[in-house]
Amino acid sequence: MLIGIFSDVHANIDALKPVVEAYKAHEPPIDTFVCLGDVVGYGAEPNACCEVVRDLAEVTILGNHDAAVCGRMNYAYYYDAARNALDWHANKLEETHHEWLRTLPYREDWDNLCFCHGSPINKEDFEYVFNLQQANQLIEHWDELNEITFIGHSHLTKSFSLHPEDGAVEVFGPTITFEEGRKYIVTVGSVGQPRDNDNRACYGVYDTEARTFTFHRVEYDIREAARKIFESELSSDFAKRLFFGI
Repeated sequence: MLIGIFSDVHANIDALKPVVEAYKAHEPPIDTFVCLGDVVGYGAEPNACCEVVRDLAEVTILGNHDAAVCGRMNYAYYYDAARNALDWHANKLEETHHEWLRTLPYREDWDNLCFCHGSPINKEDFEYVFNLQQANQLIEHWDELNEITFIGHSHLTKSFSLHPEDGAVEVFGPTITFEEGRKYIVTVGSVGQPRDNDNRACYGVYDTEARTFTFHRVEYDIREAARKIFESELSSDFAKRLFFGI
């Protein structure tokens, strides 16, 4: 089975549409789709992105921005621009999408797979896993980890192979092959606001038979996505960073 896994759309419909088109053109066809959260936040088109993700994904995981917008977490401590963006999104979002976000799970488990927005441990805290220190801390919870955990949140493509004796090591794409006897944390990157110095939209495909995950990138109209942000009440910084993938 092929599973299309993507994350952190962040209300960027101009990035999401080419990703969906690429998924639909994939050969062999993708069997099902999972979104790892943060459909909203930062970008200018939360309603359009919610509609597309709801139509595409069999499972959507709750992200921290999703939780904030629909009233499931307190974001008063966020920095001003992010907090203002969440207020803006909460006001712009149609009630049907508010209701949908309120139903999303923090974590989903399929056999040996786990889907989560941030760390699968203390999942409601949305903790980051983007360096070896954080990855090694997860080994302390070995029995709570599935064989392969797919996460988003950091907008990076950093992934880690874990072993209780050897510790954590970083693993690199574009294709990751999963070995028996180890556990993995795979950060799938971001569709709508990449931060790994590559401004193309990022998405991935997991092959359950080959036991591989492959990162894919697709170009999109960044100028158009940025224009919409500039013309909104959102911070211009959210538009500028799209050009640099930071």
